Amino acid sequence: MSTKQEKMEAFGRLLDILDELRVKCPWDRKQTNESLRTNTIEETYELCDALMREDDTDIKKELGDLLLHIVFYAKIGDEKGAFDMKDICDSLCEKLIYRHPHVFGDGAADSSQKVEQNWEQLKLKEKGGNKTVLQGVPAALPSVVKAHRIQDKARNVGFDWTEREQVWDKVQEEFSELKTEIGRMDADKMEAEFGDLFFSLINAARLYKINPDNALERTNQKFIRRFNYLEEHTIRQGKNLKEMTLGEMDKIWNEAKAKGL
Repeated sequence: MSTKQEKMEAFGRLLDILDELRVKCPWDRKQTNESLRTNTIEETYELCDALMREDDTDIKKELGDLLLHIVFYAKIGDEKGAFDMKDICDSLCEKLIYRHPHVFGDGAADSSQKVEQNWEQLKLKEKGGNKTVLQGVPAALPSVVKAHRIQDKARNVGFDWTEREQVWDKVQEEFSELKTEIGRMDADKMEAEFGDLFFSLINAARLYKINPDNALERTNQKFIRRFNYLEEHTIRQGKNLKEMTLGEMDKIWNEAKAKGL
């Protein structure tokens, strides 16, 4: 693997290349924080996809694409006189040192859970930091990720079930309330109860150390594989899905399932 000096030289080369692009390339020259923002979100999701697939080649590529955006934002900040890459690194280093007193100070933490609890408490004490426990949850997060993050932050200040098995009573309660509203066919209340049920299931996943977003994405990918098998099999028979009965489709679906797709 590369030495620290080689890594620093490679990062310096990236900074030099972007400096040159910012001057000589018409596309790079016109970019702003706002114009890059949507692409940054896309690059983040592409990295997440590569991580889910555990594809090291793609992970390396997507990390590079995301790093380019970070360097780009730093360059724009430098041009505005607001901050530069050194400021970003210094700020991050100071935050890491402050929030890890068990490593860089006289604090104590004998488990990852204790580290997370300390982290949240220290964030509340920081000057200019979060004023409330849930303030640090970004409003733009996808709903499943946001729910998990909200619950995790509440846990870190002690708001959680005493025993994780207790969550299943809550899941059953929310499911019963949903069925009641379905019986009444009140669209607004059905939506609200669906949300409560999802929230309780996400809470259960958290308590059993399952990432709900990863779990749902695994099911998404499984459905895609099986549906693609169904579609390809149908095309080979000279048919299309609209011509098939549900029973015929189920038979092919079960073939895909038996193949481990």
